[in-house]
Amino acid sequence: MRYLYLILFFFFLSFSYGQDAVGKASSIEGFKLYPNPTINGKVYISTKAKAPKRILIFDVLGTKVMETTLIREELNVSDLGAGVYLLRVIEKGEVATRKLVIK
Repeated sequence: MRYLYLILFFFFLSFSYGQDAVGKASSIEGFKLYPNPTINGKVYISTKAKAPKRILIFDVLGTKVMETTLIREELNVSDLGAGVYLLRVIEKGEVATRKLVIK
């Protein structure tokens, strides 16, 4: 029974965090996240505005595992183990959420 709840929880997370709203593109103009999946412990997040970004990373259980402010484009994720994470970027009041895979 515990596994059923766990599967349902993952299913809920994949739809609530992993996708943009229907009919709405990313709310941050020019948002790019690369490389994804990452193998070297670094990801690059770029936007058209190039403003400071608040970064939140959650594991698949919804626990916040990292929170930082990014001034440039390079984000060090080498402290995180291999797996699937949800990355939320907040810039000038706009929000974008993407799935991040670390190998």
